[in-house]
Amino acid sequence: MNFDVFTISALVDEFMDTLVGGKIQDSIDVDAMGMGLEIYANRRRRYLYMSADASNPRVHVVENKLRRGIQKPTQIGLLFRRYVENGIVLHVSQPSWERIMQIDIEGEEGEVSIIIEPMSRRANVLLVKDNIILDCINRVGPEENRYRLSLPNHKYVAPPPITGQADPAQFSADDMYNLLETVEKKSAQTRRALTGRILGMSPLLAKEIVFRATGAVNAKVRDTDSDALYEAFKSIFDPMMNREWQTGIGREMGVVSAFAPYELTHLEWDVSESMSASITEYFGTIEGVDAYNEAKKPVQAAIEKTRSKLSSKLASLESGLHDDSEREKLKQSGELILAYQYAIQDGQEELLAQYDMDAPELVISLNPDLSALENAQTYFRKYEKAKSALDEVPQLIQETTIELDFIEQLETDLMTASNWVEIDDVIQTLQTRGHWQGKKLKRIGGGGRQGPLKVVSRDGYVVWVGRNSRQNEQVTFKTANRDDIWLHARDVPGAHVIIRNDGRRIKDELIAEAAAVAAYYSKRRPDGNVLVDYTRVKYVNSIRGAGPGMVTYRNEQTVTVEPKDEEILK
Repeated sequence: MNFDVFTISALVDEFMDTLVGGKIQDSIDVDAMGMGLEIYANRRRRYLYMSADASNPRVHVVENKLRRGIQKPTQIGLLFRRYVENGIVLHVSQPSWERIMQIDIEGEEGEVSIIIEPMSRRANVLLVKDNIILDCINRVGPEENRYRLSLPNHKYVAPPPITGQADPAQFSADDMYNLLETVEKKSAQTRRALTGRILGMSPLLAKEIVFRATGAVNAKVRDTDSDALYEAFKSIFDPMMNREWQTGIGREMGVVSAFAPYELTHLEWDVSESMSASITEYFGTIEGVDAYNEAKKPVQAAIEKTRSKLSSKLASLESGLHDDSEREKLKQSGELILAYQYAIQDGQEELLAQYDMDAPELVISLNPDLSALENAQTYFRKYEKAKSALDEVPQLIQETTIELDFIEQLETDLMTASNWVEIDDVIQTLQTRGHWQGKKLKRIGGGGRQGPLKVVSRDGYVVWVGRNSRQNEQVTFKTANRDDIWLHARDVPGAHVIIRNDGRRIKDELIAEAAAVAAYYSKRRPDGNVLVDYTRVKYVNSIRGAGPGMVTYRNEQTVTVEPKDEEILK
């Protein structure tokens, strides 16, 4: 992730110039993990997007008008309307050396702060008043972080101070020499030795410094001259310490792969007019539900074409399983050739003979270059091969059926996708499994993959929601514990929902609410009542050879619920 300390610093300077003094005219629930603000400042409307998605957290201004991407406002969205709309942006700041941004606003009910923490796996957007959290996108309870609770009506606690890292303003050539000397394994990559040792040193920044010093991003410590490394370090850090930004994007093979407030010489570099412009180029334009629906159309067409091909293949296999007339004809031909072998003349190309008194004569082709015995043996070999192929048909039927089921899951993944990354996940899966025709597509916007949805219920239970097949695999087989509760809409593709068992009794009410979420993220979302099964994770098993997230389960119980999104849990 490119959201390092200096990227946020560049954004703070940008926002101080363009947003401070502006009036917030609207707040928008863009998607499940992102909020937007329409701000009128300096005689121009600007659109600020803030996302707490664990895989793609970010904050930046976008050019196009943000649109609502979910059906109803979230709880934090309602609070934004109350405390933020019609407010004035007072100040934008960043705690020293932290990947955190704070936007102070004078609202109709007093001063509030929006705190954005765009850190992978720990991302959040919080609304804070008088240092008390009003609400946040990602709620974090004591079972996950005892030091920093992110829950409504709790005090906002800043991250613990960073210790043990050198101040780049005081870092000398001798310090760089000593840093390399203290690395035990000289075969280690130099860029890995830099990260975590100097304040603000992100992996991308370390990679660029090493490239400037050595000409290779993966140079080893033993091959790195400390003086050259220090000069490269100074060439990047000195301008940034003076808040002199060089914003732009880096490309690999023409595809955007990074953004930064400093030039990336190890990539194809394009200068951007602002940090926000660079980030927008990387992630792609945030359009809202209409654009998402339009983008889904060619993917849906690919799914339908794949389903048609697999259905035809399955029908052919099932037909071949029951139709053994061709195989029997091969066997009968061999036997008839043996029976009439002494009557067959050299060079004869055809034999007419009757196998069954009540059946018509068989027309048996002969190879004139072979003897009668050799012709018979050829037919017997074909018969044995056809029999062997028949033995494989049940397995092929099973594999095709499983793949059809997985395609149904992908269709549901596409239906419930609410942003570019989720749509892109479906495209990438189709390509990986050989179901995407034509040229392969690069990942949309160059961003990383999206993580499962994490919700903390009003009673403090952690609930995980896999919103597509890949996320289902993750929450069930990597995130969940054996005694957690697992839920899934019965007999249809959909989300795996996990209720974390923290030792307390899990109430029927919470199970029903989690079941409603499982129904919402399933193919049965449009229905009024949906059957949802639930069981312990230890009774859930993956299907061998199937796509990610395809499972069998046992010892289940069933509830009937009305589909509801994750807000029902909060």
